[in-house]
Amino acid sequence: MAGIKEIRTRIDSVQQTLKITNAMYLISSSKLRKARQQFNAVQPFFQKVTETISDILHHSPAMEHVYFDKRPHVSEHTVGYIVITGDKGLAGAYNHNVLRLTEERLAQTLRPMLFLIGQVGRSYFSERGVPVDGEFMYTAQDPTFSRAEEISDTFIQLFRQGKLDEVYVVYTDMVTPMRLEPKVQKLLPLDMDAFSWTPRPEEEAGYRQMVTYVPNEHQVLSHIVPGYVTGVLFGALVDSFCAEQNARMMAMDASSSNARDMLKELSLRYNRARQAAITQEITEIVGGAQQQMEAQPSHPRKAPVRTVRFLADGSRA
Repeated sequence: MAGIKEIRTRIDSVQQTLKITNAMYLISSSKLRKARQQFNAVQPFFQKVTETISDILHHSPAMEHVYFDKRPHVSEHTVGYIVITGDKGLAGAYNHNVLRLTEERLAQTLRPMLFLIGQVGRSYFSERGVPVDGEFMYTAQDPTFSRAEEISDTFIQLFRQGKLDEVYVVYTDMVTPMRLEPKVQKLLPLDMDAFSWTPRPEEEAGYRQMVTYVPNEHQVLSHIVPGYVTGVLFGALVDSFCAEQNARMMAMDASSSNARDMLKELSLRYNRARQAAITQEITEIVGGAQQQMEAQPSHPRKAPVRTVRFLADGSRA
């Protein structure tokens, strides 16, 4: 059995770890709420852009546009994958699931190009010698709409220049707080079937409204589609960030629970060791006293002292 000092040192270490895990849980909870609020703030804009694209495609079904070009004349498409991971670990299987899905997609693609968001993905692929075509640093832990716009503009230019024929984003979708799933979503080219059109109430009643886009539908799409791509990418960044924080919260909660169980066990062992030490000390004291008593020599019994009194004339009383 370990000594009292060693157990006390272990208890202090576990208590310090428990403080850290509790603090990380609270920090992740705060970041999760902040990211959700930021995403909800831009959600109306993204929804309006989606409705506008759906309306244009419904009224102009035969229109061709560069953002909807699937490039059937290209035999082997160059496919770009934007992989979103975290900048640090301690989040359970969050990063591992995304990286494993990315490796599967890379193995299925003839001409892949890899673009990374997050330090974990960068370290993972660099250790395995996988070539990386682009990195976007300091984005995973601070997803903002302006940063998503910069990244989306980069891939829109690569797509329009013909350097990329398809663009996908690989991220973690937080389906529920207890269910996180890695997901692959297509950014470019856009699919017309993905934009479902919902008629307005007046159109359901039989009224047909003439829709006019100035200067024309083609120019309007050229202007709003980049905003749609930015919204999709920003949603993936926020969703990944929320999934990471949620995974870290669950991991820290499990760690805190394990630390509390360990403290209970260590406290029990500490009390047992202390009681054993006290019992041993008492036994040693009693044993020492008994040995001291046995070691003392026995003295002969003295005769009682008699007192004799004499009278004034010298005779005995």
